[in-house]
Amino acid sequence: MTLLNQYEVQFITFIKTEMKLDLAHDLNHILRVVKTTKKLCKQERAVGEIAIPAAYLHDCFSYPKDHPDRAQSSIMAADKAIDFLKSINYPEYYFPDIRHAIVAHSFSANVDALTLEAKIVQDADRLDALGAIGIARCIQVGAKLERQLYSSIDMFCDNRTPDDGTYTLDHFYTKLLTLAASMKTPSGLTEAQSRTDFMRDYLKQLALEVQEN
Repeated sequence: MTLLNQYEVQFITFIKTEMKLDLAHDLNHILRVVKTTKKLCKQERAVGEIAIPAAYLHDCFSYPKDHPDRAQSSIMAADKAIDFLKSINYPEYYFPDIRHAIVAHSFSANVDALTLEAKIVQDADRLDALGAIGIARCIQVGAKLERQLYSSIDMFCDNRTPDDGTYTLDHFYTKLLTLAASMKTPSGLTEAQSRTDFMRDYLKQLALEVQEN
């Protein structure tokens, strides 16, 4: 049994009991990010003992999407994660890099990922905002915040500034379609480009279904 095998059950138990889950940051989101992190670790030859705990715990604290202190979420999560890792006697020499990976994963925090493991966790988290699951999560969050799905006047922001505080679909243009360019690892970039292509195909299909000829 590897070091990580010994701890993963405890990571999951902690998430289930301690996290304040929301539609965008539920247990399934965590498990997807962990899965992608493991894949990227293998492809990029990173240290799993750093990246995988960070992936499990990256959202162990999270302010709501519309909270004024949203940018502080990853710092709060990092501190909470380290306290938990201390309580289960996880090797302390991994703590600084795990903490950095959690802090740097956040898009809103705007912190540079300085280690390979931090880059992988950041890429894995952002990949979960892309592709089929990314579309579903975007619509979930928009519905919860009672935003209109799209503008009936200029659906795809051809002649207006995107406003994702009003229209869910505008979030594609303010953030989601730009995420591929932010990927920090070659493996992450390849996957992000594939998922972004899928999202662009979705927008083309949506146009066919909604817009007049």
